Amino acid sequence: MTDIAATDDLFFTRAGLDRHRTESIVENALAKADDGELFLEYKQSESLVFDDGRLRSASFDTTQGFGLRAVAGEATGYAHASELSGGAIRRAAETVESVARGYGGTMAEAPARTNRHLYVEDNPLHEVDFETKVKLLAEIDAYARARDPRVRQVMVNLMGIWQAVQIIRAGGESRADIRPLVRLNVQVVAADGDRQESGNEGRGGRAGYSAWLSEDNWKAQVDEALRQALVNLESIDAPAGEMPVLLGPGWPGILLHEAIGHGLEGDFNRKKTSAFAGLMGQRIAAPGVTVVDDGTIPDRRGSLSVDDEGTPTERTVLIEDGRLVGFMQDRMNARLMGMAPTGNGRRESHAHAPMPRMTNTCMLGGDRDPGEILRGMKRGLYAVNFGGGQVDITSGKFVFSCTEAYMIEDGKLGAPVKGATLIGNGPDVLTKVGAIGNDMAMDSGIGTCGKDGQGVPVGVGQPTLLIDALTVGGTAA
Repeated sequence: MTDIAATDDLFFTRAGLDRHRTESIVENALAKADDGELFLEYKQSESLVFDDGRLRSASFDTTQGFGLRAVAGEATGYAHASELSGGAIRRAAETVESVARGYGGTMAEAPARTNRHLYVEDNPLHEVDFETKVKLLAEIDAYARARDPRVRQVMVNLMGIWQAVQIIRAGGESRADIRPLVRLNVQVVAADGDRQESGNEGRGGRAGYSAWLSEDNWKAQVDEALRQALVNLESIDAPAGEMPVLLGPGWPGILLHEAIGHGLEGDFNRKKTSAFAGLMGQRIAAPGVTVVDDGTIPDRRGSLSVDDEGTPTERTVLIEDGRLVGFMQDRMNARLMGMAPTGNGRRESHAHAPMPRMTNTCMLGGDRDPGEILRGMKRGLYAVNFGGGQVDITSGKFVFSCTEAYMIEDGKLGAPVKGATLIGNGPDVLTKVGAIGNDMAMDSGIGTCGKDGQGVPVGVGQPTLLIDALTVGGTAA
């Protein structure tokens, strides 16, 4: 966790806030509430897009503001503004304190303190000058086009964020964090005659640009994006029907995240709108299935030293050997459910109230050799990469599109296929896990999760995973 003094300059010296008066406003606003906090945020962000051989767009943005929240029972009062001033915070206090008017709550204890630092605090936007970034994007474009004459279009996107937050609670308790986040994305479109297909490779994390802008890294990203595009040029229409599906390691964990992870967030279970509500302690998955949400992995995109309520993140076991053993909790839902917060209270920005959200959600590896699992399959689908998907939290039903997949015939990979979608039910799929590989891997640092209109960076991961039966939607006649 960042030292408080490291963010004081942003919020008190530069913005002109008086710490004593600010703490007094928070104290009075939350006097009768069960919980709440003042969330201060300062963020710088940039995005450069190099497309069609030239710099298509470049943006740089600085935002700041606060969100003040009071929680009384299940009711929440929330006010926010992009103006960092004592007057604005006082006006917000007049709004939020009304939620606890006539209420006799007892303020919950502050989150535990931690000295843990999971990532550097340096601002990546100051690490490389603008001209160098543009030159590098042009080099990436030129390298991609020189790799194969079938390359028709290259798009490169470089993104960076530096966010500083401070969380002030009643009693003068404060927590702070400084969070860098970068990502480099390369998309390649290849053509053969009239047919065009694309490939995409993104990488990033909570670090400076240097790790991702090294020549070895960006060339590997171009090579991977081109490989995907060329594979898709050879793809045939996907068949339809129920069949065994072998999921690759790493990014395919996004299916786990969407189809299962959201259903294990505290708010959906407290309100009993999750397919997993009321099943704590029961077997909900095949033996050997263990799923965790871990916000403590250094430098990962979904990691946080403390969450947006000031609670240190944890490695929370959700499913252990097939049994439901935990939920992801923010402070409010944990209190109302009689559980402990797990460091999963997250918000997109100061303009949003926190809620239970995933960090890095993954299924742990098993003991099977991935090659052995493949050789044991007579026929099926091997899904390596995914695009968009949809899930219904209440029923657990999901639909996901595959961006790279292959037929499996007699224990070997066959032709690549296009247009494949996976259709199923999250709780049902968990019971159909037939084999778990020993090659657990995290994604490359590209995930963004949406919930109730808020987007936050997340990570996913899993080993090679065999689903004995899953409906595949295809395009073959």
